[in-house]
Amino acid sequence: MLSKSIERALNEQITHEFYSEYLYLSMASYCDSIDLEGFAGWFLSQAEEEHLHAMRIFKYVQSREGRVELGAFPKPQSEFKNLLNLFETVLEHERGVTAKINAIYELALKEKDYPTQVEMEWFIKEQVEEEKQVSDIIKQLKWIKDDPTALFMLDQKLGQRQPANLPPAE
Repeated sequence: MLSKSIERALNEQITHEFYSEYLYLSMASYCDSIDLEGFAGWFLSQAEEEHLHAMRIFKYVQSREGRVELGAFPKPQSEFKNLLNLFETVLEHERGVTAKINAIYELALKEKDYPTQVEMEWFIKEQVEEEKQVSDIIKQLKWIKDDPTALFMLDQKLGQRQPANLPPAE
């Protein structure tokens, strides 16, 4: 059974994961509007992954006899200066997600909630991957600068991404 403080923190994280999905859908729309279908596809896959993250926590709360209460979130940003600015925004967002997950882990440590610690360890590892992936794209965008051929090639590469099939929470 979850403590009220852990339940509240997990519910906030569920809402934040759904917001991440919504944000990445907005970013996919932006990329589509500037004719970068590969980038748009990458963000659609990212949105699907965030949905799966939210549902993993959702099911985890239920499995621990908690109650899921969904919160509201603001309208996501939809305009960006350029692709580099877009991905810098993504990295900043993912770092914020990492901080929230780390805070839940710390709360679980404090409360000696070992199952939640284990669940959050999965998310901690996932966030390392998320931040690295976005950092790598930022590096590539900096190398590309204004080279349309290189941008085309990166767009093609990102368009090959397949949605993640994440394991359910146990």
